[in-house]
This record gives sequence, structure tokens and C-alpha cells, in this order.
Amino acid sequence: MGQQSAQFLIRSNIVRSRYPRAILLQYTQEESTVNKLIDLQNITKSFDNIVILDDMNLYIRENEFLTLLGPSGCGKTTTLRIIGGFETPDKGRVIFDGTDITATPPNKRQLNTVFQKYALFPHMNIGENIAFGLRIKKKSKSYIQDKIKYALKLVNLEGYETRMPDSLSGGQQQRIAIARAIVNEPKVLLLDEPLGALDLKLRQDMQYELIRLKNELGITFIYVTHDQEEALTMSDTIVVMNQGYIQQIGTPEKIYNEPENAFVADFIGDSNIIDATMVRDELVEILGARFACVDSGFGENRPVDVVIRPEDVELVSPEKGILQGVVSHIIFKGVHYEMEVMAGGFEWLVQSTKMFPVGTQIGIHVDPFNIQIMNKPVSEDEEAIGVNE
Repeated sequence: MGQQSAQFLIRSNIVRSRYPRAILLQYTQEESTVNKLIDLQNITKSFDNIVILDDMNLYIRENEFLTLLGPSGCGKTTTLRIIGGFETPDKGRVIFDGTDITATPPNKRQLNTVFQKYALFPHMNIGENIAFGLRIKKKSKSYIQDKIKYALKLVNLEGYETRMPDSLSGGQQQRIAIARAIVNEPKVLLLDEPLGALDLKLRQDMQYELIRLKNELGITFIYVTHDQEEALTMSDTIVVMNQGYIQQIGTPEKIYNEPENAFVADFIGDSNIIDATMVRDELVEILGARFACVDSGFGENRPVDVVIRPEDVELVSPEKGILQGVVSHIIFKGVHYEMEVMAGGFEWLVQSTKMFPVGTQIGIHVDPFNIQIMNKPVSEDEEAIGVNE
């Protein structure tokens, strides 16, 4: 088992007993010593007899920026809503700082939520919007005024107290929504695709703002998105989900460089995913050619999937390549060229700062450390839940 698989065992305990090839990922001794602020235990949730989350286990550490990442319908927003108290699981428990809060209403939990739609009250000015929760808690007027100023300073909108929401840009309105959430001093901030309605430049600016806020406030962020770039940019930990199951958990670097299965490799960035045969330890046959690699423990002459990132494919002269091919398409992307190369009957995606014109005969070389070997699923059920043995 590789390093990333070990980390997956530490972070997740998923029981898949209804599948013929069921597996049980047990908590390790290392996991039991982690400071878990939120612990989701055996969470199952269905809507209209459709299972959205199936026996999911996940914990979130204090002061962690954890992102739930996956396509629409994977269960990430349902997970967030269960943590926030907006949904109740059919089975399982939500443990917050050692206390079972599964049945605790949202307003009694030490957390706040920021949604994609800013949900600012249009008839209230910015100060009144930020103070809304504090007034419900019957805080003093002086306390509220101090908190408004503090929150506006945090989101770099000092002096906006008397402005109305419709006079602000989308990015400014989202900052106010965040200010309204953090002014209540939650231990956890839940963010449900909060940047989805913003244009690209504003989205990028807000990504850096959220990182800064998380570092300054020292609170736990749980972020939901389907945007891989957002997840890679901001997160301490990424949880990749698909069809109600956790596919992989790890740092952005581990998720990108060492995907556990073909779904993760394909969903996180661009990849060349190729059918191959593990000849023996540290040797894999790809498209009829033998490549040195660094993986072991897959057996001999066993079918596997190989993942090679486009930026890791080196184009060389034909005689220096392990495979030979021809450039069939090229696009200039600003920082690099993106080329398609037909070699070994497979259309390779290649990203390089060096341009090779269409029709150029080339060789393909890949460093052994840049070849990622994965077990090949033997059934649709196994592929859906990302089982790796």
C-alpha cells in the first residue's frame, strides 16, 4: 500500500457491505490521536429512496481548511448541510467537539454558513446586515458597533456601514456575507460554493481573501466546490467525492500528484489515463512499450491503469523516445503549448513551453517518478466507490 493509501486509511472509515467486493477501512491508531473538531460517523442520507450518502465517515480537524470537492450530485452539499443542521441524516451521528449534535438545530450550533447567493437583506444597510445575528442574541449597542467595524476591517470594506447592498459589486456583497457570518465568532465557517456567482478575476481575488481570513481568524473552514482550481488553491485538505462515496482524502499536492483511482485523476486536472500491464515491480508496459516506474506491489503481468500528467510527458527526438508518434494538434495557452500527439494508437495530451508544429515526428519519454500506477477496477460497483486493494 502506498503513502497516499495510508493517509486515506487514516482519514476515512467507509463500510461498503452491500457490495460483493466489500471492504472495511478501519481507523488506525494514528487517527485516534488526532484533534477532531467534527466527526461524521456512519452518515447515511437518502432523498426519494435515492441514496446520496452511504455510510460515510469523515473527520475535520480544528483550524483546518477542508474542501469537499466533486461533481454535481456527489453528496458534498448534503454533507455540508448535515454538518450545519439543515438536514438530518437517516443514520449516523455528527459529533462536534466531543458532543453529539445530530439533533441540534442550526442556530444552536457553533458555526455559520455562507451560501453562493449572498442572501443580504435588501432593505437593510451593510451595518444592519452584519449586526442581524448579534441583535437576535441581544448584544449591547456598543458591542454591536465594535463588531461591525471589526468585521468590515477584516474583509477590507471599512466605512461601508451605511451603504445599501444594491450599491455594492458582487464581490463586495460576498465579503459582507462573510463578515456577517464571522461577526458571530463561530468555531466553524461553512461555505457552500460562495464564489460560484463571481467572474473569474473576482473569484481569484476572493480565493486569496478567504485564505487570509482563515489564517487571521484561526477558525475551521469547510468549503464546498466543484471547481478543482479553487480546491487546489485554498485547501489544507481535499476530500474528493463521487456518487456519495469518498474517493480520496489528502493534501492538494497528494491529490494531484498521486491520485488513488482513475476518477480522481480525471477530475483533478488533465490526465493521460491509459490501460497498461504491470510486468513486474518498477516496470510497466504501456501501449506495447516498456517504461521504468517506481511503483511496486501490484504483482506480475497484471492489468493496471496508468496516469501521466500532460506536463510530465517529455517530447524528444524519435530515436530518444520510448514511444514514437506525431503531433496532430496544437493550441497556445499563454504559459504553455497544449499539444495532442498520436503515439502507440493513443492520443496523448502534452503540455510544454516548447512548441512542436503539427506533423512533427517525435518521441515520448516519461520520467519513472511521473508514472502513477493504479489498480484497475474489476466491476462497476468497485469503480463507483473507488476501491483500491
